[in-house]
Amino acid sequence: MDCDGRLKISKWHVQRELLLHVLRGRRCNNTVAKLELKKCDSQAQGTDSETCNVTCLDTKNICKSSYSATSCSNTGQDSKDKYIINLNDKKCINCDNPVKQPEATLTSEDLNLTTFEEQGKVSSSQAVEVMGKMSDLVSNLNESSAAVSLGNGVQGIIVRETEPEDVDEISFAYSSPVSELNIIEERKELEKFSRSVTVSKEAFEEALKMNISVPFAAVFRFINMSKDEKNSTVLGNEILAVEMGTTISNLTDKIGINFFNMDYEGYPFCHSWNGEGSRPNWTDEGCETIQNGTNITCRCSHLTFFAILLTPLNETISSTDLSNLTIITQVGCGLSMFFLGIVLFMHCLLTKNKASLSTKMLINLVVAMFLLNFTFLINNFVASLKNSVGCKIMAAVMHYFMLATFTWFSVQAFHLCLQLYMMGKVVINRYLLKVCIISWVLPGIFVIALLSTGKYGEQFINNDDNNGNAMCWITDNDTHYIVNIGYYVVVFIFTFTTFIITMSWLFCLQRTNTGKTQNDTSGPSIVTIMGLCCLLGITWGFAFFAYGPLRMPSYYIFTILNSFQGFFLFIYYYKSTRSQNIKGGDRSTINSSSSTTTLKTSLDILENPYIKK
Repeated sequence: MDCDGRLKISKWHVQRELLLHVLRGRRCNNTVAKLELKKCDSQAQGTDSETCNVTCLDTKNICKSSYSATSCSNTGQDSKDKYIINLNDKKCINCDNPVKQPEATLTSEDLNLTTFEEQGKVSSSQAVEVMGKMSDLVSNLNESSAAVSLGNGVQGIIVRETEPEDVDEISFAYSSPVSELNIIEERKELEKFSRSVTVSKEAFEEALKMNISVPFAAVFRFINMSKDEKNSTVLGNEILAVEMGTTISNLTDKIGINFFNMDYEGYPFCHSWNGEGSRPNWTDEGCETIQNGTNITCRCSHLTFFAILLTPLNETISSTDLSNLTIITQVGCGLSMFFLGIVLFMHCLLTKNKASLSTKMLINLVVAMFLLNFTFLINNFVASLKNSVGCKIMAAVMHYFMLATFTWFSVQAFHLCLQLYMMGKVVINRYLLKVCIISWVLPGIFVIALLSTGKYGEQFINNDDNNGNAMCWITDNDTHYIVNIGYYVVVFIFTFTTFIITMSWLFCLQRTNTGKTQNDTSGPSIVTIMGLCCLLGITWGFAFFAYGPLRMPSYYIFTILNSFQGFFLFIYYYKSTRSQNIKGGDRSTINSSSSTTTLKTSLDILENPYIKK
């Protein structure tokens, strides 16, 4: 207290809601004994110089004002971080700035680390090493707070709670990726900064339960950390890490991470990484994403590395559409497997010994498609097990059968062209064995290459409320486009060309066989067209239109049409085997719809099970 009657107290006195009795004057010893310390009812005794004046102060009610830099400008340096009470009028001036700078600055030498070079990325293992040394650093720290600068966009801040019984939440904030981190003691001040991290009081209490002698919170910002295997896009390229010297999880008062007034493209989702592995493996478990315009808030129940990953706009669908497509796909795959299973049953038990060459090739396509549908149906279950090895194997197996299915589409197209060119007489030595080796071995080469380079893993299908589905698939988008899209483009060009040629021939043959009266110009039936489309995999081509405004319609068309592949292949197999039984031969060709004498031409040897008899 100074001679002007100004009493300076710390935040400690205000937080404890104390009743302060300030005695001024003479003969105050007798007055102290008479004071009722639990109530502010004492009065000054007299007015002369020998009277002891008593002033009772309720710190909680008096010191309610916010920090004012203007009011504190003339109070002197010793008033910094203090509350100044004028005893004459009992008015309190708050000079405790809630935005504080660290008391000390530490470098890589204090952590026994090599300064990160300004060129190149900070590896995830280096980041984990930095956070692992926080406990040792705090034990040797004399100040209550310190800033840490390690170079190459790696900055942090440490705060020690010197009074364990008075722990409270604390926040850290900064305005840009290159600005210094500040200590924030009042939440309302966070609005002045574009980024902030709030460590809850519950987190400090949990740390004390773990026998942490001096509770602390360390927050680090990594601007240039190496990316994960999926090459995910991180908002602002900023990764934050929170460390308190022990494992803390399942918080009810969660850690808050705010990014305000951000410019970005895509859908933001909060993720965390537990620090295990050579590269980050981000997961959304334990984190909640709250988006309000350009403001993003993450609420996470544990301490670890945090980042906001951006999903491109064209890779996220609404929760309603995702649910509908999931149901259609599961039902469609189930129905497709049912009809494909009937085909395999009929072939193995009824027609295996007298199957034609075309039928045997068709059965290979049926097997590949059956196993593709089966692996797709169980994929989501395997992903839910959260077993990384099992998920990689699941992704590789499903990818193999998808590429095998694509390959058999092209083989069917080649076989159809070969029949048309050679009038149905395939004379290639060991023809079936050769196409089987190509169709089953070629996809395996691609899959083994991707598996050895670690391209398989858990992939998340995002929706607009961050409750999407996880599946085991290729984790790298570039690899997906090059291998899958590129592979199918080649197959599609060949099969679609074959489809056009075959349909043109069918229309010409239909006109020839309807007689010279030209009364029937209906052409091949819709069953014929759909059968050829499924046989050659044309329906997969709708995936090319999954962009812009056509994205969702193409998804639905693609899903529905491919759900009927098994049904149309079943019809194809049934009619082809029935046609063979009627003719009593072993010809795998296309037949016309008429029994007129024009069928005795060279095209008579071609047989199509879809044309009406």
